[in-house]
Amino acid sequence: MSKPVEGTEQIIQIANLAAHDLEMGTLIGEVLEKVGRQGIVTVEESQGLDYDVDYVEGMEIDRGYISPRFVTNQEKMVAEIENPYILITSEKISAISDLLPLLEKLNAVSKDLVVIGEDVDGEALATLVVNKIKGNLNCLAIKAPGFGDRRKAILDDMAILLGATVISKDIGRNLESAEISDLGRCRRVITNKDDTVFVEGVGDAAAIESRINQLRAQAEETTSSYDREKLEERAAKLSGGVSVMKVGAATEGELREKKERLQDALSATRAAMEEGIVAGGGTSLLRASQKVAGNLQASGDERTGIQIVVSAVEAPIRMIADNAGLSGEVILDGVKKGEGDWGFDAEAERFGNMIEMGIVDPAKVTRSALESAASVAAMVLTTETLITELNPMKLPAPYDD
Repeated sequence: MSKPVEGTEQIIQIANLAAHDLEMGTLIGEVLEKVGRQGIVTVEESQGLDYDVDYVEGMEIDRGYISPRFVTNQEKMVAEIENPYILITSEKISAISDLLPLLEKLNAVSKDLVVIGEDVDGEALATLVVNKIKGNLNCLAIKAPGFGDRRKAILDDMAILLGATVISKDIGRNLESAEISDLGRCRRVITNKDDTVFVEGVGDAAAIESRINQLRAQAEETTSSYDREKLEERAAKLSGGVSVMKVGAATEGELREKKERLQDALSATRAAMEEGIVAGGGTSLLRASQKVAGNLQASGDERTGIQIVVSAVEAPIRMIADNAGLSGEVILDGVKKGEGDWGFDAEAERFGNMIEMGIVDPAKVTRSALESAASVAAMVLTTETLITELNPMKLPAPYDD
């Protein structure tokens, strides 16, 4: 039922629908067309009033912060640090005594530190968290990606990109010997519980290019398809850039609203690029329900369940029509008489092919919404008691007091 997203024009069309803003949607479409579905896109605030885009060097790893105590944005559960010093080690850090010599040296130049190691736990993690909360140190701890020899190789990649030296016992170095010159730098680090992005590392461009060529050569020589895939992935991470989208506005409230809308539209457009698009306006849900109702031979409770789902997925079309001041039942009946992508455009008040009219939804968003609704409904059906706050204005007379 879903159709793949093809070409810049269709990406921009989807982004426009998601953003409800032609300028924002066009910008999102152009950026995603350039960096690709898996490309890294970050959103920042601008000092001006307009949108702007920068393409900078960057890298993403599939590891996030070790503790949520490092989060700087509680609403989105994201931690960000500007211009930090970055310690990279292949060792596990448990004792704060391992870090103290470096922290004392760092105190003279900066309070911003990102620690990347095999793991950070125990006394070391607790001390970093306490100092973060007290404001003594703006820090972040991240677990190193990968395992075994592959982890060491990835840390070497990161060190080259960030201009750092990997502190490892394999080369006769321990944490107590770490100097400021061993630390890497980048313009910004953004991390959530799953992923971390390093933006604009200070590593030598020639060294980075040499490393990329080395990885590509190894990928060509290996006879293992798995090793080839991992080597190509590492080369892609080193050579890939980061798109930085900047949002400007006249007031703080408008800036916050535009930034959140941009991030939501980015997510929706990525979802469309990932799993394709379906006819919008509730049409795809209705067509799916018609196929389910017509193909399944069910009886008893199973048939009742199917009927409940079929009835529920008709609700979006009814609601859209009602909100447009039209009869939900009449519009629903009109859509049912059609086939495929035939649906109703509430804004123009006409029936037609929803895809051709540009009224589409990301298949992933539609699927996720249905799955979430089913999950909540199932939970309510199997729950004996629901606890909620009573509204004093709606209490029966005996409870007024």
